[in-house]
Amino acid sequence: MSRIGKKPVAIPAGVTAAIDGRVLSVKGPKGTLTLGLEEEVTYAVEDGQIQVLPANETKRARSFWGMQRTLVQNLVTGVTEGFTKTLNITGVGYRANSQGKNLKLQLGYSHDVDFVIPEGIEIKTPDQTTVHITGIDKQKVGQVAAEIRRWRKPEPYKGKGIKYAGEFIFRKEGKKK
Repeated sequence: MSRIGKKPVAIPAGVTAAIDGRVLSVKGPKGTLTLGLEEEVTYAVEDGQIQVLPANETKRARSFWGMQRTLVQNLVTGVTEGFTKTLNITGVGYRANSQGKNLKLQLGYSHDVDFVIPEGIEIKTPDQTTVHITGIDKQKVGQVAAEIRRWRKPEPYKGKGIKYAGEFIFRKEGKKK
């Protein structure tokens, strides 16, 4: 069985990583991200790599090992490439429009939904039924996408609502006469 934690995280050119106490900070062309380090895992920055190892052989330390390595990988990927989520809006009269620091959603309610875009997130609407959410923090990008989707989840009969790109909505058959 291969373990993801054994692979060191490569630091690309133009990216610097430093450990200060129990905080790992990664700085790259898109910005700076920090991660509070767990005591169950040890970290080392050497030879253009970040090595993540369990501090001891307890079950708790080994369970943190792979997750912490993935979080470190997400920091490096975020400051070099960034993360993107795409939402598709389906339904008659449903549309989105990005206006400065707000995202205006028309989702069949009696009023428009104004979603305030958080700091560090960029939202683009290339057309009225597509929303691109980008940022350097993977968790924040996913959280913003989930909050927007929460306003009108896709329903199983007609498929109307806000769904992730590539998401499959299991469709139900309507009422029989």
